[in-house]
Amino acid sequence: MYDAKGFRLATFNANGIRARVPIILRWLEKNRVDCLCIQETKVQDQDFPESPFTEAGLNLAYRGQKAYNGVAIISPHEIREVKFGFGDGKHLDDDETRLVRASIQGIEIINAYVPQGRAIDHPNYEKKLRWFQRLKELLSRDYSLEMDLALCGDLNVAPEPIDLYAPERKEDHVCYHRAVRQAFQELIEWGLTDLFRRFHPDEPKQYTYYDYRIPKAVDRGLGWRIDHILTTPPLTGRARDCWIDMEPRRWEKPSDHTFLMAEFE
Repeated sequence: MYDAKGFRLATFNANGIRARVPIILRWLEKNRVDCLCIQETKVQDQDFPESPFTEAGLNLAYRGQKAYNGVAIISPHEIREVKFGFGDGKHLDDDETRLVRASIQGIEIINAYVPQGRAIDHPNYEKKLRWFQRLKELLSRDYSLEMDLALCGDLNVAPEPIDLYAPERKEDHVCYHRAVRQAFQELIEWGLTDLFRRFHPDEPKQYTYYDYRIPKAVDRGLGWRIDHILTTPPLTGRARDCWIDMEPRRWEKPSDHTFLMAEFE
């Protein structure tokens, strides 16, 4: 049941929100959260499926584009101080459809969909590395370690060997290559905590993403932990738990990702 005294935060890459509305609403009915961050909505703003959420009493903030990217925040509370993009004056084409920031119930939320990178010799991989640098610059410019802040979303990086299957075969993958893992670590070193690993430091086969193209990937445990909730010290201190909910990944017409959730006092 929903705990009015606490705060529940979740993140989910929908891989097309219009196809995933039934799953999201079903999950929200079972899991009362204060903030759900969505990535990869893949829909222009005029086509976003607002009504199923507003009819359920939920508030929305979103920015998207046709067939690619797209971010959204869903909450039963007022979503305040909404901003899209980094606000660093660079205005790259997809900044605003990959990053949304807001304040909910006094907690600062950054919902990010980091570029996947394609290949380590592709220009998009350099863009991905720059994205992590820009995230760190954003934190230093607009936030502080004294704030209750959560940076969450599909960050497209498995930080450690425990965070993916067969890591010895993935060293040149854009979500595990040493450079992106270092970029993630530098982001953490700003003062954030990988909340899932705080509560599950050594637990193997805990993944948020399972490739559709791999037969029975979920049953075989062939996944990646690339979705994250990172928190500042005050919010980390309020954390009760952080966990991956595998059930929706087994529902009909699932996303290739599943929900990551955290609960705070």
